[in-house]
Amino acid sequence: MPKEESCCGAVRHKYRDKESREYKSLICRLNRIEGQVRGVRGMIEDDRYCVDVLTQVSAIQSALNGFTKELLAQHIHGCVVADIQKGNAGAVDELCALLQKVMK
Repeated sequence: MPKEESCCGAVRHKYRDKESREYKSLICRLNRIEGQVRGVRGMIEDDRYCVDVLTQVSAIQSALNGFTKELLAQHIHGCVVADIQKGNAGAVDELCALLQKVMK
């Protein structure tokens, strides 16, 4: 993966094939989540019952968890495997640190 320097240190970028099934699946999930969030905003603006709003917030959290799982699997199958095959054993440490963040 190419690296670009920024004011905050090295930033890694990944090329994504915009025509791939995996890319389209991630974008589709994000679009649904975005719609759910807009729906909750509308519920708040319409003074909907708190239980109904909280039920929708729970659905959004579940959808985000699904997105995270899919993206993590793609990362492991793609980036991590490629780094290990190139001899970058540090990819395992990076993955462990990532899992610590994601599983809070």
